[in-house]
Amino acid sequence: MKRLYLTLLGATLVVMATWAGPRNNILTLKQSITDNDIVFPESFETNTHELMENWYLQNYTILDADVENKSVGEVSEQEYIKRLAALPTVIEMPYNQVVRSYIDRYIKRNRTLVEEMLGMSLYYMPIFEQALEKEGLPLELKYLPVIESALNPNAVSRAGAAGLWQFMVGTGKGLGLEVNSLVDERRDPYRSSEKAATYLKDLYSIYNDWSLAIAAYNCGPGAVNKALKRAGDGENGKNKDFWDIYNYLPRETRGYVPAFIAANYVMTYFKRHNISPGLARKPLITDTVSISNRVHFNQIAHVLNMPIEEIRVLNPQYRQDVIPGNTRPYTLVLPSQQVYSYIMSEDSILAYKPEVYNHREVVEPGGAQASADKDDANYTYENKLVTEYHKVRRGETASSIAAHYGMSLSTFNSLNGLNGGKVRRGQVVKVQKTKRVRVPKEESEQLMAQNTEGEPEHYSEDDPDESEDEQINEVKQVEKAAAESRRHGPQTVHIESPKPAPKVEKPRQETRQDSRQWQKRNERYADKRGKRSRYSQEDTYKQSRSSSKRGDSAKRSRKSRAHQPAPTTDYNIKKGESLSEIAEKTGTTVDALRKANGISGDKIKAGDNIKIPGKGGKASSKKQAASSKKQTSGSKKSGSKRSSGKKHRR
Repeated sequence: MKRLYLTLLGATLVVMATWAGPRNNILTLKQSITDNDIVFPESFETNTHELMENWYLQNYTILDADVENKSVGEVSEQEYIKRLAALPTVIEMPYNQVVRSYIDRYIKRNRTLVEEMLGMSLYYMPIFEQALEKEGLPLELKYLPVIESALNPNAVSRAGAAGLWQFMVGTGKGLGLEVNSLVDERRDPYRSSEKAATYLKDLYSIYNDWSLAIAAYNCGPGAVNKALKRAGDGENGKNKDFWDIYNYLPRETRGYVPAFIAANYVMTYFKRHNISPGLARKPLITDTVSISNRVHFNQIAHVLNMPIEEIRVLNPQYRQDVIPGNTRPYTLVLPSQQVYSYIMSEDSILAYKPEVYNHREVVEPGGAQASADKDDANYTYENKLVTEYHKVRRGETASSIAAHYGMSLSTFNSLNGLNGGKVRRGQVVKVQKTKRVRVPKEESEQLMAQNTEGEPEHYSEDDPDESEDEQINEVKQVEKAAAESRRHGPQTVHIESPKPAPKVEKPRQETRQDSRQWQKRNERYADKRGKRSRYSQEDTYKQSRSSSKRGDSAKRSRKSRAHQPAPTTDYNIKKGESLSEIAEKTGTTVDALRKANGISGDKIKAGDNIKIPGKGGKASSKKQAASSKKQTSGSKKSGSKRSSGKKHRR
């Protein structure tokens, strides 16, 4: 009986040892889990080429470009166990086949990523350590962002988690982080690190085990609680850890703790695998300044003369490069040497292009013209002939394109350098169309005055520009005649007519450049005399005629003459001609032709007669030039007779 009892007792102990042994030995996971069961975090899929373009890595760190070609170095299983055990950590760092697979992924396939993370860690690790130290947490938790985001503050997962610590929107807002269209504090290294430390502390207080707290950080406390419930009670009242509930966790979470252990190993023993550390090219010392106004990064970069990429790297929480400080104070991180510059230049920063970067608080409806008049009284809008580009479509011809834009075929061919007038599908051609443009009010008023009064009578389109000295002499003669008229009565002024210019094929229209040129010449003459003179070419000639007849009544004569309708001539429309071509031939504009003939569109009919405002073409210009010459010669003769008479009487 005693022998039977001992035999049964021994068999029972063997069965219990066989059943309980694997559950208590963590190394048995090496035999039970294969690589096919592992789901690697999204951080392993980080585009290293894109990360290498990070402004901070390019300007503040030195990396080894040949890291991929260096030897990995073979390490035995016992050496891995020894190195993990030597890590100065509070959190348990066991070794198993899953941990080994993550270590191999880092040191073999992601060597460039490890080197880039080492370079970024020079800036981010002190921020993480400060937040963890404040809450009294293990400092090895600073490597959680390595597997969460690969130390990229702008990383966004497929599920919508963002930032270094990869918070979901709901989790971030629940922790007190601001998330909206302009600000996303999940991307703020300082704010997100503070909230991550608080969240990890709360999770540890629930489970009293760091492996479970880290797993809950990844999948949430609800999933961990379900796994604990499914795994049942622990043996001998022992609390379960991550490895006890491994098979009951989501697939993504099963590899989370092993990845965390591998990150601690790689970021500590990278030199043992021929991965060069990230070296600082120059130290980056930062400080913060409080912002209480709405300001754009471009304003700061322009005034402080610093790259906008540097501001973005230090302040990734501002999603649209805008700090909405007008709603509440926000912090701006800058290099310490730039903080004082910002404080001293804040007024200049806010004053840089506010019409571009500031939002309008009040808007008055009323269209583009009304808005322009209210925003800037110095500008107005007018129609102008502009050149644009047109891509030839199927079935279009040169004549159809010209007709569509209100151009003549000859003008279209000349504009595009076409001889036969043929265009092909897909060809890009130049076209002209009337477009509403914004111009200074002063120039617009000058052009309107020219269109209303016509060109000066003594300024022929075929005449060359007079020299500045000739114009000054003319003004002097007029002023002298006016003075003599006030003292002795009307006088006759002799103004030599300009020399005739060589004939040109097309009459020249007075342009804005001509108007500005006349104004500058008059201003230069006024500076010589010590006062401002605003005589134009037309005023000079009119005053010379009126002073010989009426003296002081010259102003009234000019005013009445300005309101008289401009002379017109008849023109017979030829076949194929358009308004723009007729305007070009006769030296006028399309708008003037429409106004003179009461035409609203561009349709005209061959054989009809239309009125040409102003001079009406080359023939009329020649007649007027001849008439002007006769009047000038007549005034010379009469002036000489009257002058001699006055001498005799005196």
